[in-house]
Amino acid sequence: MAKLITLFKLLPKAHQLALTLLSLFTLVILMLPSEDALASKQTPTNTKANIDFTEDDLLFARSNPSPLALEARQADSVDADMDTFGNQDLLLNSVQAQIRAKKQQLRAADDDQKNVEYFEVVNGDTLGGLFSRAGLSAKDVFDIANLPLAKKNLLKIIPGEEIAITKSPEGELSEVSYRIDKVSTLVISKNDSGYVEKINTKEIEIRSQYVSAKIKSNFWNAAADAGLSANHIMQLANIFAWDVDFALDLRRNDHFSLIVEQEFADGEFLRNGNILAAEFVNQGERHTAVRYSDGEYYSEAGNSLRKAFLRSPVDFKYVSSNFNPRRLHPVTGQVKAHRGVDYVAAVGTPIKSAGRGKVIEAGYNQFNGNYVFIRHNGTYTTKYLHLTKRNVSRGDSVKQGQIIGTLGRTGRVTGAHLHYEFIVNGVHRNPRTVSLPKSDPIARSEKQKFQRLSQDLMAKLKQNQQVQLASN
Repeated sequence: MAKLITLFKLLPKAHQLALTLLSLFTLVILMLPSEDALASKQTPTNTKANIDFTEDDLLFARSNPSPLALEARQADSVDADMDTFGNQDLLLNSVQAQIRAKKQQLRAADDDQKNVEYFEVVNGDTLGGLFSRAGLSAKDVFDIANLPLAKKNLLKIIPGEEIAITKSPEGELSEVSYRIDKVSTLVISKNDSGYVEKINTKEIEIRSQYVSAKIKSNFWNAAADAGLSANHIMQLANIFAWDVDFALDLRRNDHFSLIVEQEFADGEFLRNGNILAAEFVNQGERHTAVRYSDGEYYSEAGNSLRKAFLRSPVDFKYVSSNFNPRRLHPVTGQVKAHRGVDYVAAVGTPIKSAGRGKVIEAGYNQFNGNYVFIRHNGTYTTKYLHLTKRNVSRGDSVKQGQIIGTLGRTGRVTGAHLHYEFIVNGVHRNPRTVSLPKSDPIARSEKQKFQRLSQDLMAKLKQNQQVQLASN
């Protein structure tokens, strides 16, 4: 036996591997039961040896000795080899696994050999200019530029963006990669028939974040200091716009808390999502909001937060003149009822329709300047005076929040402002204090589903509030 092993070690490596594999297969065949033995057994046994080698696999194994073959060469005896390999199925499965692993290693090494370069788009760059810097041929540029997805995305490249060019070891173009955004990447690859393009999209992960703040000076600063984005600040203000006057009603120590969506891809922050739930305490009065699947916000009990009318039709700095039936007119000096509210803001500030309705008047005169009157139904009418310009005409239908004009100082005024009137059944009412009709609550068919969502979100809000209170 010792002489055989010595002779085996003197053989070339390829011969050693071939003999090893031949011995192993011979051993397997000898160990297989005969047909008679198979026929005599009552219970079927596993006689399949998982022999699914192809001719290419055997050629691959001979030219790329696996760790299994190297272990066989170093064995002191055939008995030691048998102890190592175990039964026939384990033996063959192990050989196959080693071959597959070796192939994967070679593929990975082949990828490492590819030449990948990154080219940044500079001012004045065109796709052709960038590809020329990358050493691509004019035909490559032409073929790629005429692909549908490439034409839509690559022809709009801007300075600062990056394109990855991958070449084979022979220097031929094999792939072009362009990150469209944080989620989508355009990949153009070359095969035998030409170029193939596709967009790879990352899976988006939705996370929720708890945010809270107490107002010290103003709402905007408190929300920004708490980490809310400008979009979320405006979204929160719009949610409670029907119940809270953010310019006049806020007080020091008013506070709010909310749960917001955030989107991530591969652990990278993408963008802010919707506010899922919120609580706003204004002058001791608690307001709640829960976002439902219809995109609308309801109180935790299911009542709609959206009123039929906005509390104020403009984002203003302050009120220069309140509703006052016995006001002294600032221009004439005579007592004349001020039947609306004057909101001061910069010239050009958008003016929104307080509710859905139809424009019954839109024009200009020396007293009102540019004006728009809107009838919302048989009960309610709103008026907007002193506009710089009008965006609607008589007879137009408008939606709540639609921009109907811009703030100005036309007509008889002392400064730029919007004069806003709210009329109920022909009687002028104070726009800041009149009770506004509410929209419909959550549908009865959705009530139970909404309540489960509301209870879950409000419980999360309360839990986070308690944790924060305990940490302080």
